[in-house]
Amino acid sequence: MNRSSTSAAERLVPATPRGQRTRQRLLLAAETVFGEKGYEHASIADITREAEVALGTFYVYFPDKQSIFVEVVDELGARLRRLIAEAVRECEDRIEVEREGLRTFFQFVSRHHNLYRIVRQAEFVDEACYRRYYDRFAEGYVSGLERAMAKGEVRRMDAEALAYCLMGIGDFLGMRWVLWDRKGGLEHVLDTAMEFIRHGMDARSAGGDTGSKKGPRKVRAPRSKTNR
Repeated sequence: MNRSSTSAAERLVPATPRGQRTRQRLLLAAETVFGEKGYEHASIADITREAEVALGTFYVYFPDKQSIFVEVVDELGARLRRLIAEAVRECEDRIEVEREGLRTFFQFVSRHHNLYRIVRQAEFVDEACYRRYYDRFAEGYVSGLERAMAKGEVRRMDAEALAYCLMGIGDFLGMRWVLWDRKGGLEHVLDTAMEFIRHGMDARSAGGDTGSKKGPRKVRAPRSKTNR
């Protein structure tokens, strides 16, 4: 099952608007079915029933269940990257980019509740697809961070490692405050995330109170037995 996949960019798009609409209906239906039932329990019949098309229509556009699953993952990733790029286009500095990027990601997760489940299944259905989802996201992230470093907006460090750190922050915050518990606003979550991104955890770097006026405790070196 875990064979190499074909990326969405290499697939043929139907020539007619009607064909394009039908194909998109199948992809949206597959997103729902894979998210609700999981890859193993989902069937092509489930997908065509959700899309309200004949079973045979599926095979006009996709050869099998795995192929449509891979394209769902690729399409979700492409849509998310495109929306974030649009949202941050007018941002004036990297900190603003990070905040608006996080906000856009949260909004996307709120509209696509199955995103996490689908992407995580991809690791076992098609590992190449799974890695491609994160690699493509990181690629754009690294480019943006390197530009910000060149401008002096972000201090110099490993841009790829930093990109994955920031992606991890968004991933877990989205899981906790959007997917698990959608009550209340997200501004306080964004505020905390941005405070961390700006200053890290060291209170001294942010000029904050460490919670104690005492200096660091001095640790005495153990005396040798001859001095006791």
